[in-house]
Amino acid sequence: MRPKLGRTTLKAHVISAWTLALLAGAGATCAQAEDGPAPARTVRASGIAVANMDPSVRAQDDFFSNLNGKWLASTAIPADKASWGAFEKLDDDTKPQLRAIIEAAAADTNRAPGSDAQRIGDFYASYMDEARLEQLGLAPLQAELDRVAALRGKQDIAALIAHFNRQGFTAPYAYGVHQDNKDSTKYVADLFQDGLGLPDRDYYLKPHDAKLAATLAKYQQHVARMLALAGHDQARAADEARAIVALETAMAKIQWSKVELRDPVKAYNKVALDQLPKLLPGYDWTSYLQQTGLAGKVDYVIVSQPSYLKGMARLLDQTPLATWQAYFQWQVIHANAPYLSQAFATENFAFYGKVLSDVPEQQPRWKRAVNATDNALGESLGKLYVAQHFPPERKARMEQLVANLLAAYKQSIATLDWMSPATKEQAQAKLAKFTTKIGYPNKWRDYSSLVVKRDDLVGNVLRANEFAYERQLAKLGQPIDREEWGMTPQTVNAYYNPEMNEIVFPAAILQPPFFDADADDAVNYGAIGAVIGHEISHGFDDQGAQYDGDGNLRDWWTAADHKQFAAKSKMLVRQYSAFSPVKGYHVNGALTLGENIADNSGIAIAYKAYQIALGGQPAPVIDGLTGDQRFYMGFGQVWRSKIRDAQQIVYLKSDPHSPDRFRANGTVRNQAPFYAAFGVKPGDKMYLPPKQRVSMW
Repeated sequence: MRPKLGRTTLKAHVISAWTLALLAGAGATCAQAEDGPAPARTVRASGIAVANMDPSVRAQDDFFSNLNGKWLASTAIPADKASWGAFEKLDDDTKPQLRAIIEAAAADTNRAPGSDAQRIGDFYASYMDEARLEQLGLAPLQAELDRVAALRGKQDIAALIAHFNRQGFTAPYAYGVHQDNKDSTKYVADLFQDGLGLPDRDYYLKPHDAKLAATLAKYQQHVARMLALAGHDQARAADEARAIVALETAMAKIQWSKVELRDPVKAYNKVALDQLPKLLPGYDWTSYLQQTGLAGKVDYVIVSQPSYLKGMARLLDQTPLATWQAYFQWQVIHANAPYLSQAFATENFAFYGKVLSDVPEQQPRWKRAVNATDNALGESLGKLYVAQHFPPERKARMEQLVANLLAAYKQSIATLDWMSPATKEQAQAKLAKFTTKIGYPNKWRDYSSLVVKRDDLVGNVLRANEFAYERQLAKLGQPIDREEWGMTPQTVNAYYNPEMNEIVFPAAILQPPFFDADADDAVNYGAIGAVIGHEISHGFDDQGAQYDGDGNLRDWWTAADHKQFAAKSKMLVRQYSAFSPVKGYHVNGALTLGENIADNSGIAIAYKAYQIALGGQPAPVIDGLTGDQRFYMGFGQVWRSKIRDAQQIVYLKSDPHSPDRFRANGTVRNQAPFYAAFGVKPGDKMYLPPKQRVSMW
């Protein structure tokens, strides 16, 4: 069962263990400031990677290239990566740590059957046993393919989709279990559109875009090759691939765009179970609800895209059964290709790696095995990871740092010049209810019911998918589990969840290379401080601001404040829509609005927290750089990265984050202290007139 869309993750944010530098005598916290400032600490290093800078580029013209230009010129993206930067390097550095834990479990002859070590070790071993996979070929999927072949008519499609939802296979729609957006005290099932094999509907709907059209043509060829590998003769496979792409194109036409999907109010459509036939007439909803297990657990569902379900009625009626069978068989093969013999895995990478992202080499098998084990047994592996790689003091220091940023946010809300007192009061009430989770869960997930066999990779994957499905289904009717995490401790990322009103920072990102214990406060506030501020700001971006402190969709704004906020948002949309990272392609300012608000607000709040931490004392000049310069440079060097054009286009179509270059340049040019720090003046390329700068929180 896939999670509901909407949780805001960092993607390539680098919330890191720079925490230690900030808190190991880092000066006054925001809370301390109320009782009088503490002296700023003596520092030993600027924390700025001077060797990466390109002095031939003026910071006033291109801040990102000035900071990172030499690194950009001398660094090659690894052959098995679509992009490379500080974030990707940390993720790559974590893999050997996980591998050591997993291989130790696999080699342990004393592990007890049914133990965490047995499951972790045997799952990994089943992935690494290439000889066994070659021997099995397509056999592990035969039962699933036979199930599709046994469709007697379109009346059976509902039950098949229910089965696909359980197994984690792509289907025309799926559902997720999460908190009811208008009653956050209960869980609800949310039906949402799905079904495409490409990252976004634009790949199907823009035939005049040469790159997207070429990708679609190659996708059709890929589908045909995969079906041929599964035993379909060449002519049949080619015909089926053509029909499958035509069906997915028809789905794309009735799907909502990524921008439309960002509207939580529009996506909240409460439908009683007995009213579902009005949305999709002639469909066997009774069978679907029974087979998914929803029957008897809920009285209603949330339908995220009602018009999509209505459009599905026409597709079901007009599409031949043979096409549906080919489509579903393709989805079975596609979902499991990495876990089959080498021919399937290689062809899968040939399209999704080489064509879609322009990655020339597949990751080594051990890395793929680590990823698969992590996906299936994340918290079980995370428990062992934390024990070895996350010292307890990091968590305590991170908790204090987050408290600093929350206190700075509180002060900032109080002094906003564009918001009314009534809305400020509501904003403060929401801020006071924020929950912070750092490092790892207080309660670890129990995997004891999951059966893992050393010689059955596909079976392990399918059982893990169903285990996750049943775990989500079991939430319905139960109290909200506020201890649950949406990421594992070894995930190099972070997120804000509006339904829980929580910010979450996994352990893996709180480590080198981003933590510099010898760096001064400025660079660390500009980096980790800005990212923490970013996550807090998601509670007040254009989506998060529609939820109250309890996680309910509720309008707590005055009409005048709505108008002010909308005007500022439109300015950001215009700013970022002007950026073009690949010739002919622009940033979608509407899609990236929430992340852009969080970037701009996060750094503004971090700057205020840094000023408080200075306690009224002047910042030292280090390596000829002032405190304010080091603050913004700390932020800018976080976004050091390179990306292949094909992958950048994927992100432009599907990712709510702006490209890293513009997360640096696009953010700082809205910050008034940046202009003073670097002497940015009219005529400089980084310059924005004061009236065009956006300051929100």
